[in-house]
Amino acid sequence: MDDRPIIGVVGLGTMGLGIAQVFAQAGFPVLATDAQPAARDSARDRLADVLQSRVEAGKLSPDDRDRTLSRLTVAAEVSALSPCGLVVEAIVEKLDAKRSLFATLEGCLAPTAILATNTSSLPIHAIADGLRHPERVLALHFFNPPAAMKLVELAPHSGTAPEVVERARAWTTAAGKTVILCPDRPGFIVNRCARPYYGEALALLSEGRSAGEIDAAMTAAGYRLGPFALIDLIGADINLAATEGMHAAMSHHPRYHPFDALKAQVQSGNLGRKTGRGFVFPDPPSLPPQDADAIALRIEATLVNEAHWLLAEGGTTPDGIDTAMRLGLNFPRGPFEALARHGRSAILAELARLRAAAPKTLKPRYDLAPTLEAA
Repeated sequence: MDDRPIIGVVGLGTMGLGIAQVFAQAGFPVLATDAQPAARDSARDRLADVLQSRVEAGKLSPDDRDRTLSRLTVAAEVSALSPCGLVVEAIVEKLDAKRSLFATLEGCLAPTAILATNTSSLPIHAIADGLRHPERVLALHFFNPPAAMKLVELAPHSGTAPEVVERARAWTTAAGKTVILCPDRPGFIVNRCARPYYGEALALLSEGRSAGEIDAAMTAAGYRLGPFALIDLIGADINLAATEGMHAAMSHHPRYHPFDALKAQVQSGNLGRKTGRGFVFPDPPSLPPQDADAIALRIEATLVNEAHWLLAEGGTTPDGIDTAMRLGLNFPRGPFEALARHGRSAILAELARLRAAAPKTLKPRYDLAPTLEAA
């Protein structure tokens, strides 16, 4: 295996340029391009600014800054990526656009080159469908900002060749990332398993609890940000789009129910930090309520159940899910660690209580995953 292949990056927005930075800082030569001339023309200056800020913060030496910049070449055409051993696309989240790009890349890359998508929402098998070599397609889902976030979700489809998975894993690991294998399922691991953190908090809100006290309960339980502070950070509109996308992808199952409170928040225009007001931003933190432990148990019980639903579908492991949730969301523990902390009997009792109390249409939210029920 070539230890340092040329890495191609298509798309020089925030994500694409960040991915290029990751590989270039790790010593890989990088060839990058974008359909927009302005993005291409500004790429080196934008990367130089990012690296200079790290130099000024004492996190990067001037020599390493210069070496990183020297490894980036910006090309005018996709065809210039022909020498690459791995190409990561970070273009618009549209299936047709990604399939068209990969078809073009197939015409200029070596047959052994790997085609990776940074998608977080589209099926990998659908992106690979129709290509001459679908066996070399997989997802390398970096988290934003790519240079700072340690996690990369590697998602092959059922036809991805094992040696392709291993090469992609080795090269991405060599770039300093923790690579977690996950199934070609909606949301992969993090975006899928995070839904209950927001959803159950919104269920509590609909029952009359305040966003501040729910967040305070979760921060008291060790979470860096409560669910509503996290929604405010991401943007309520982005969170709603992700929830609705997951709801549709999972056949409108109630576990992914988009709650009216989230829709109303988006309609109000108070989307969080980016608009100056959200569910809890910019208010000072609340004190934990007397039943903070019960709130944390409720939310963690649904996180445990969702993780077990994903585990039952195959393609991942309990340790992989826990690691992904800790690194992808800065959670203090993953769902399987939460299960061990509370005990299986407490989790099962809480899910049974929630199912009994839920409206009829939402009772299936709390149905036990097969691997949890049979544990």
